[in-house]
Amino acid sequence: MTKSHAVTMDYALPKDGTTKNNVVRRASLAGGVGSFVEWYDYGIYGLLVSSLVLVFSASDMSSSDSGLMLTYLGFTVSFFVRPFGGVICGYLGDRMGRQKLLAILLLMISLATAAIGLLPSYASIGWAAPALLILLRIVQGFSAGGEVSGAGSFVAEYAEDHRRAMVMSPLVMGSFIALLFGSLLISGLINVFGSEAMTAWVWRVPFLLAIPMALIGVYIRTRIEDTPHFQMVKANKRVVRNPLREVLSSKRHLKAIGLAITLPAVNGPGYYILFVYMPTYLNKVMHFQQIQSLMVTACGLITIIGAIPMMAWLSDRLGRKPLLVASAIAMAVLAWPCFWLLTLGMFPLACMAAILLAFAFAGHAGVIQATLAEMFPTNVRYSAYSIGFNLSTVIFGGSAPLLMTWLIGLTGIASIPSYTVIFTAALTLISTLYLKETAGKPLAAE
Repeated sequence: MTKSHAVTMDYALPKDGTTKNNVVRRASLAGGVGSFVEWYDYGIYGLLVSSLVLVFSASDMSSSDSGLMLTYLGFTVSFFVRPFGGVICGYLGDRMGRQKLLAILLLMISLATAAIGLLPSYASIGWAAPALLILLRIVQGFSAGGEVSGAGSFVAEYAEDHRRAMVMSPLVMGSFIALLFGSLLISGLINVFGSEAMTAWVWRVPFLLAIPMALIGVYIRTRIEDTPHFQMVKANKRVVRNPLREVLSSKRHLKAIGLAITLPAVNGPGYYILFVYMPTYLNKVMHFQQIQSLMVTACGLITIIGAIPMMAWLSDRLGRKPLLVASAIAMAVLAWPCFWLLTLGMFPLACMAAILLAFAFAGHAGVIQATLAEMFPTNVRYSAYSIGFNLSTVIFGGSAPLLMTWLIGLTGIASIPSYTVIFTAALTLISTLYLKETAGKPLAAE
C-alpha cells in the first residue's frame, strides 16, 4: 500500500479494528438498503407491464403488441435519460461528495414512483395518461443514472482492499432482492384480489409503497459520513475543478471508459431480459399465467441472491477476471438451451431454466460493480464510472424489452432473447481479456 493510500484509510476510519469493521458494515448496509429502494422503484414498472398496458393504452391497443410497445416505450425512454443523470450526478458527486447526493436521488425516484401510482388511466384523460407516465419514467431514469455509479463508488471507497467485492455484494443483491420482493408482492396481490382488481386499482399499491420505503432509505443514507477516500482527496485539496473535462481529456480515462462500456455488456440483457422482461415474456409470448410468470422469475431471483455473495467471495480470492470469464462462457452456452426450455410451456422446466441462467449470471453480477469502481481514481470515479456504465446500459440493456417485443412480433421466433444474451456474453468475454486484474489492490486517489 502506498503512503497516500495509508493516509486515506487513517484519515476517516477509526484505527480500532472492531470500530472500523462496524463503520464498513454500516456503509455496506446503507448501500444495500438504498439499492433495494432505488431498484424496487425502478423495476416495479417492468414487473407490472402486463397490467399497465391495459391501464395506459386505448382499448383497441391494449390487447395487441402496439399497447405493449407503447408501455415499453416508457421503459426505453427512461434509459436514454440515464447517461444525462449519470453525467450531472457524477460531476456533482466528484465535486461535492457522494453521501448527500445519493440521499437526494433516492427521494427523487421514490416521489416519481409514488406519482405513477396516482396517475389517472387512459380511459379517464386519454393520451395525457401515457404521456405523464413517460414523463415520470424520465425522472426515474435520471435518478437511476446517478445511483449505480454513486452507490458503487460510495461502498467501494469504504471497503477493505482484500474484500471489496464481498463488502459491495449487499449493494448488488439489493437490486435483485427488490425485484424478488416486487414479484412476490404482485403475486400475493393477484392471489388475494384477482386479476381484474389488479388492473382496476390494485396495481397502484406497489407504486405507492415507494413512500415509506424512501423514508427508511433516506434515513439510513444520511446516518453515515462521506467516504474516507473522498474525504482524503478533499482534505489534500485534490478535488478536480471540472471532473468531466478531466475525464474526457485524458487518454487513460477514455480508454478505461471504453472498457467500462463493453465489459458489462452482458449485464444489460442479464438483468433486464432475465429478470425484468421475463414475466412479460412468459405471460404474453409463452402464454403462462401471470402468477406463473412471476414465480418463474422469483426462482431465478432467489438463485442469484444466494449466489452473489459466493461469487464475490471467490473473486476477492481468485481475481475479477476468472469469474467474469467463467460467467460469460456459461451465459453464452446456456442461453439458447434455457430459452428453448421456456418455449415448451412447462412450469417446472421454465423454473429450471431460470435457475440455471441466474446462477451463470451471478458470476458477472457479483463482480462487475467492484471491477468498475476499481478501474477509476477517486477524484473522477463517480463521473467516469457513470459515463461508462450508463452508456453500456443504454446500448445493451435499456432497449432490450422494446426490441425483444418488436422482433418476436415481427419474426414469431420466441427464442430471440437468447441471441442477445449470447452476443453480449461474447462481447464481455473479449473485453475481459483486455482487463487488468484489480482484485486486492488499493484504490487510486488520482
